Amino acid sequence: MLKVFLVEDESVVREGLRDNIPWQQWGYQFAGEASDGEMALPLIQKTCPDVLLTDIKMPFMDGLSLSRVVHQEFPDMKIIIISGHDDFEYARQAIEVGVEQYLLKPVTRAGLKQVLEDLKTKIETEREQKGYQEKYQDETREYEQFSRTNFFVKVFEGRMPVQDIYEEASRLSLKLNAPCYNLLMISLQEKKASENGGMESETFARKREELLRYLLRYPEYLVFRWNINTYGVLLKGDPEQMRDLTDKCLENLERICRPAEKDFDWYVAAGEPVERLSMLAECYGSVNHLFAYRFLMPSVHILTREAVNDYMPSEMGGGSVNDIDSAAVAPELICDFLRQGSHDEISEFVENWLSSMQQALKSRLFRNYLMFHVHFVTVAYVESIGYDKEEFLQTSGNQNMQEANPGPEELAAYIRSLLEKAMELRDQASDRQGRKAVKRALEYIEDNYAQETLSLNTVAKEVDVSANYLSAVFSQAMNVTFIEYVTQKRMDKARKLLRQTDKPSGDIALEVGYKDPHYFSFVFKKTQGCTPREYRARMKIQ
Repeated sequence: MLKVFLVEDESVVREGLRDNIPWQQWGYQFAGEASDGEMALPLIQKTCPDVLLTDIKMPFMDGLSLSRVVHQEFPDMKIIIISGHDDFEYARQAIEVGVEQYLLKPVTRAGLKQVLEDLKTKIETEREQKGYQEKYQDETREYEQFSRTNFFVKVFEGRMPVQDIYEEASRLSLKLNAPCYNLLMISLQEKKASENGGMESETFARKREELLRYLLRYPEYLVFRWNINTYGVLLKGDPEQMRDLTDKCLENLERICRPAEKDFDWYVAAGEPVERLSMLAECYGSVNHLFAYRFLMPSVHILTREAVNDYMPSEMGGGSVNDIDSAAVAPELICDFLRQGSHDEISEFVENWLSSMQQALKSRLFRNYLMFHVHFVTVAYVESIGYDKEEFLQTSGNQNMQEANPGPEELAAYIRSLLEKAMELRDQASDRQGRKAVKRALEYIEDNYAQETLSLNTVAKEVDVSANYLSAVFSQAMNVTFIEYVTQKRMDKARKLLRQTDKPSGDIALEVGYKDPHYFSFVFKKTQGCTPREYRARMKIQ
């Protein structure tokens, strides 16, 4: 039931309206009353009525002033002005401050009833549309949009001029204007995913959802998917506030992730703030440099310049060969990077890894050891993903490595080339797996798109992969998100039925997977630019 609040300085009029109107019969609850705007405002803030009924001429704060304040604070509240003045200027001002109706005294019962009924219909319609809008937004989840990821990849890799950045951001409804920016990169990787056949546990999926919900809550954060297990967060704010904004975000990410780190690995790298959009590529460079340290410093989850500087000298060694920590040359370090790293991290990883052993690299014996170490670890990894060792060594261009005696620079180049080729093979294997998953998903969607229960989770379960993985590979393969594809599939079928049959739109809604015909109409208009009725009428004319 809707709530109404009455403000009227004439007690006879106020009591008459309060006591003689059948509020509940008309679908309203009488929420309160006041004799002037000043007395009314705190009561309105407390009761939050749906409709405000107020006189225009009152002491202390008149109806127009009250309406102006209320409309700013409660833009959805409907305001009815009651006035004894048949004056165009009053009516004009009332319209300017957002008043819905302007009633002249004496107010008739029939006139007030009609106004309240019209407002009730309008409020219910607006709420229904707002509910549909929120449901539609929940389904399309901005951070899942492929176009948004594509945009940020181009921005941070320096492949987009500033003017193009603004134009594309406007098209994607992204508010980028800010005096200062910073970038965070977040990696989330479940530890036992391989044991579950790649399927995510509910705990991991829930924790990732909690983290994303936190990030999406604040307008200062723009969240986007970077790859399957990595998200980016672009922070916006004033230069003097950016450090606090960054620290606050890092603290909350740690608060969310730390309690569950026995179940999954999490790392956050924070860049150095910049004050121009054209410098975002530079900011990404600083983040990428730090992000690669997650393989070298697995116990450090928040990777900042200060954290790396504090950790590296004491933990990684760097003196003579005898000073090198065995963890720095453990096979798992290279394997983890090959499994989880990306191509654009290879140079940073190799540079950071070798710099941690800078003094030891003066030893020719140690350089040769590292060369053979990386060679055997990489070959073992390539064989583990189903590729032939000889073919790998031939295509990597390093068949004669046994005869080499590399200096530090040659060693770094050799390691980079091995990792690059191994990652190419990894990605090929992943692409094959992804194509198979997408193919099976498309077949399942084709057979089941008319089922209202169809969702990313149900399809992922059918295909036997995690929802997060399917979302990423589906977007890459189809250039649209899963929900965008399913929605378009349903709309294509709906248009065909509207053109070729006389079925009511409610029946068509059910046939294409929408139990609620009103929501079907909302989605149809949102995606096709017209209502189902308008579309059918247009097709008949043609």
